[in-house]
Amino acid sequence: MMRYVLAACALAAVSIAAQVPRAKNEPRMSKMIEAGAKEYVYKKVEDRELKLYVLTPDGHKPDDKRPAIVFYHGGGWTGGAPGQFCEHGKYLASRGMVTVHVQYRLLGRQAGKTPETCIADAKSAMRWVRSKAPELGIDPERLAAGGGSAGGHLAAATAFIEGCSDPGDDLTVDAKPNALVLFNPVYNNGPGQAGWGHQRTGDRYKEFSPAHNIRRGAPPALVFLGTEDKLIPVSTAEKFRDDMKEVGSRSELVLFEGQGHGFFNYGKDGGKPYRKTVRAMDEFLASLGYLEGEPTMAAEE
Repeated sequence: MMRYVLAACALAAVSIAAQVPRAKNEPRMSKMIEAGAKEYVYKKVEDRELKLYVLTPDGHKPDDKRPAIVFYHGGGWTGGAPGQFCEHGKYLASRGMVTVHVQYRLLGRQAGKTPETCIADAKSAMRWVRSKAPELGIDPERLAAGGGSAGGHLAAATAFIEGCSDPGDDLTVDAKPNALVLFNPVYNNGPGQAGWGHQRTGDRYKEFSPAHNIRRGAPPALVFLGTEDKLIPVSTAEKFRDDMKEVGSRSELVLFEGQGHGFFNYGKDGGKPYRKTVRAMDEFLASLGYLEGEPTMAAEE
């Protein structure tokens, strides 16, 4: 289990779902508290409370209107917990941004379950954050979504999937983010080698697959992918980028030569991929007016 801690929940290329046991969730959540995050309950499902963790910049005040990003962890929809993007969150907070880290319901090992509840929770979290903007001191019009692997799917789903909202949500509050930062996202759930997760979605994949629901008005997106990712072919990411541009949306794809799934996680390969992706994320967010000045993350040679 130590290799998951050291790699910040880095996911193996062969099977991301089988290697992030749900029973180990709680220590990862406590990492957010240790980092100084404030815990909120954003939703109650039967007798369960779903939480999110908010990291704020030094000197942050409720009457601020800071940009914010909502992060979703990976784990194949069956494992993982908030904390995967803790270091990313701390960096962005140091740059003046509020970061939110979401807990969502996991599917477990049961076959036949679609990611519908995961998407519903992801949307509920976005709506909660946007509705609480005056209390959280954020700008609801500068609210990004980010995530890795299955978390990248959920972030993208908040932008592209029109269904899957929780019946208890206030649907007058928009769940759509204003920008996307996606780390090797499994955002194509179709059949064949181009997609991932089809064993979960089956013939209903178009209901859940962001890549099959790209339409005009999609938010600008930045995508990171390793060229040796065994789950997401480069061609899938290139098609997403091109389809986004075709509907008039900004879409950037940054490829990392020789890297596999989960390469971006903090601590992986001495932290070099983490630093490169964080710096590129900073530059992307700055180009949208979310951050000011040059990145404080050192450039890699």
